[in-house]
Amino acid sequence: MKKLKGFTLAEVLITLAIIGIVAAITLPSLLVNVNEKAWEAQKKALHARMAQAIGQMNMLGGYGQFETDEEGTATEDTAAESFILDALSKVYKINNVCGAGKLSACGVPSKIATLGGEAEISFPTKMSELNEKLLNGAHEANEEGDVADTKAAAFETVNGESVAVFYNPLCSSDTSLNNVAQNKMCVNFIFDVNGSEGPNEVGKDVGFITAFYNKSPVVVAPVAYKSDYASKVPQYSTNSEGIDAQTVCKTIGEDLRLPDKDELTSLFINAPLINLNEKTSSYWSGSVISQGSSGLAWAQAFDNGRRHRCTRSNIIYVRCIRK
Repeated sequence: MKKLKGFTLAEVLITLAIIGIVAAITLPSLLVNVNEKAWEAQKKALHARMAQAIGQMNMLGGYGQFETDEEGTATEDTAAESFILDALSKVYKINNVCGAGKLSACGVPSKIATLGGEAEISFPTKMSELNEKLLNGAHEANEEGDVADTKAAAFETVNGESVAVFYNPLCSSDTSLNNVAQNKMCVNFIFDVNGSEGPNEVGKDVGFITAFYNKSPVVVAPVAYKSDYASKVPQYSTNSEGIDAQTVCKTIGEDLRLPDKDELTSLFINAPLINLNEKTSSYWSGSVISQGSSGLAWAQAFDNGRRHRCTRSNIIYVRCIRK
């Protein structure tokens, strides 16, 4: 008679326990990767739809009312909600609109984590909370009355995204660049692709889209890398090492590049969300005016918002974005 062989109950239980431990370790990271790829695809689709919708508008500025008293306190503010109802909803299908003070009714989270989860901040509810440098008097735009401290409104899309709207009804059509950038911003959207569900983190389920210029708008949605390049560099250099803003992004990752001039201004507007609010220096864009190390490229000052021409051999900061 042949003796039958098999596993004991103890061996089976030990094997199952090992499989369970391995699954518990690996499954969360796999799920995170799946979620991040889904969020990335959803963000790109939202940007494409929003750009198409805004491109159909005759103008972006001038919607709603915004009035202040002598102390600068808003006495009437219907700007953001009016922009959604009277302009955006005509070209973009919207499920629900939530006025100032009611953002949570549209799934907007009360708190979000900044890029990389470095800090948790309260969700901004008006323009000055989005970035105080938009209105703190450090630039010409505020002195000329070109930026209004409007309260945010929100809406929900048919795909379940929650979108907060920061609207400047006084935005300019001026596409010249050698001056402040704040008044060129007409509307800035901060969105969460899965509403108030977690993780509510910039760079994951939370992102932003910015539309510039009252007429012939430009719509951008830059996804910033988590940190600046380690040192200041020229925009273009002829040295043998070849270290400059045109190449350093590729050294960090093949999926990175320099932002163009409008994408860079979008990073400035949303600086507190991506941990750029402490810098006082300028950053390089990839928008070149004239070639060579003695040529010019556009840069963005993060202390006062000024867009300016800068000699490409100058040494300033770099923050890369995803392709």
